[in-house]
Amino acid sequence: MQLESTAFKDGDEIPQKHGYRHGNVSIPLTVGDIPDETVSLALVMDDPDAMAPAGKVWVHWLLWNVDPAAPDISENTVPKGAVQGKTDFGEAAYGGPAPPDKRHTYVFKMYALDVRLDLSEGSIKKDLLQAIKGHILAEASLRGTYAP
Repeated sequence: MQLESTAFKDGDEIPQKHGYRHGNVSIPLTVGDIPDETVSLALVMDDPDAMAPAGKVWVHWLLWNVDPAAPDISENTVPKGAVQGKTDFGEAAYGGPAPPDKRHTYVFKMYALDVRLDLSEGSIKKDLLQAIKGHILAEASLRGTYAP
């Protein structure tokens, strides 16, 4: 499986407009080589360089039940039928990069699943990771950096 963006290449700088304080425009994503038996896709975007107060990586975006027949996510949209989880910003929405100190690396992980998830909007990363356990057919990642 492949995960790419038209906004930046893997390992490159994420444009400012996608930052939390500079527009907070969600990043366009393109998914390719999805396994035929995929029922839904799930996305986790987090910042392993920023440890949240509870000692975990900072969660910027959670999205699940993306239709594998229409897997691409356009800029500043949520695909029809997809559900967003609660980020560490306290919202069930995209929360762009917001490093407080120095350049951070942001990781997007897309999972191909053999089920459609029965999670409520606003569920947290722990709930999502528990729900996908044992249902992952493939996964892909994309990394980008962002400086304050």
